[in-house]
Amino acid sequence: MNLEHLVKMANQIGSFFDTMPDRPQAMTDLAMHLKRSWEPRMRRELLAYVDEQGGVELIPIVLEAIHLHASTLR
Repeated sequence: MNLEHLVKMANQIGSFFDTMPDRPQAMTDLAMHLKRSWEPRMRRELLAYVDEQGGVELIPIVLEAIHLHASTLR
């Protein structure tokens, strides 16, 4: 899978959840969406990107959700 495309999709999903007033719940919901909707190799590639490159192109809510819920996404 193209990493650039994964980052773009994650940021689009994150933009939706960023509008929720309850930020902790939004990050949990974002992580659960990735867990339910993305196949494991997509999640592994996104997690590797965060681990290896710091996830610099991810918007803050996505990066924070990944850090908080990485064990769930593996």
